Amino acid sequence: MQVRLNRKIGVALTLGLGVGLGLGLAASTCLASIMKVSQSAPAPAPGACGDWTGYRLFVERFVQADGRVVDYSTPTQQTTSEGQSYAMFFALVANDRATFDRLLGWTRSNLAGNQFDGQNVRLPAWQWGRKPDGSFGVLDPNSAADSDLWIAYDLLQAGRLWQDASYTQLGMALAAQIARQETTSLSGVGPMLLPGPQGFVENGVTRMNPSYLPLPVLRALAQAQPGGPWNRLADSAYKLVKTTSPQGFAPDWAAWQNGQFVVDPKNGDVGSYDAIRTYLWAGLTSPADRLAKPWLAALGGMRARVAQNGYPPEKVSSTSGAASGEGPLSYWGALAPYFRSLGDEHGLGLARTHLSALDVSVPGREPVYYDRVLGLFGTGFIDGRYRFDEAGRLVPAWRNGCA
Repeated sequence: MQVRLNRKIGVALTLGLGVGLGLGLAASTCLASIMKVSQSAPAPAPGACGDWTGYRLFVERFVQADGRVVDYSTPTQQTTSEGQSYAMFFALVANDRATFDRLLGWTRSNLAGNQFDGQNVRLPAWQWGRKPDGSFGVLDPNSAADSDLWIAYDLLQAGRLWQDASYTQLGMALAAQIARQETTSLSGVGPMLLPGPQGFVENGVTRMNPSYLPLPVLRALAQAQPGGPWNRLADSAYKLVKTTSPQGFAPDWAAWQNGQFVVDPKNGDVGSYDAIRTYLWAGLTSPADRLAKPWLAALGGMRARVAQNGYPPEKVSSTSGAASGEGPLSYWGALAPYFRSLGDEHGLGLARTHLSALDVSVPGREPVYYDRVLGLFGTGFIDGRYRFDEAGRLVPAWRNGCA
């Protein structure tokens, strides 16, 4: 079994390959009412509550009719469980239930071997795509804990917002499997999320990824499963981020050895394409959460560096603060909520300026997959399309505007 060690959906970002926009699915927005919507309800009519252009372009460009999300910048034309989970979240924010169900159906059939219902849940494989012989299928059966968290979250919120218990049942079952197969306990710290069930604990070293622990998601799971490890896991996650970010910069990976957090023995202390999401999740957290302010404060190095240089570094040492390169468009998508929550108008203004590129299609310069994904998280939040409340519940604009 191949063990996933690197960026899942952004591994080929630096290839910069652009593919022209193809004919795709028409994006839908919100329904006139969300009450008592059946699972077979048609997609909401475009324009009913305003069109989310960024989401429409994402669906047209990256989501196949069968619900598969494709990263065309990778040689394998890969699909990841993370890509499916993020697209499901965006469909929920857009009140696009038809696309949500297609995404869920493809994930069930292709990543979970059709073992994906409330009674029989298998953690989905993290990577699917073109094999060396030219056929398509699962490339790595190991699951990705962050993707699993997001899928469980998407299902629980879909059940609540669309009033459908079948989503809730599946979300609860998946969350239980995550707690059972993808968590461990660190002495003196508490429960900790493993990146996946296989390959991250060996020779006395436990490896982990700080960007796999979005606080709002953990809070929502805690509300759904009060007896689960989720609130304690949130406390452990904060300890991880604070301890491994002494200069205010999060690392991509970290490790636990001999009773303490240490630099990851395989990837070192670099913070780059994984770590940038750590700032995103901190920025998305409700300010009413007791960990919101200290979590943001622990990541203050990025704010200071952008203020100094006018751009985020592509790579930074979490232990020394030494930086190199200039972060791509995706970084601005991740940092926009971070600046917003910090009240940093200068940083937020820079982010808005850069993110305007997402609304312009230039042949040969089309934003790549990861730009679009983090751009949707960032612009959707700062434009008021969604937020998270103190309990981690999704509060989409359509729930208020179209009820």
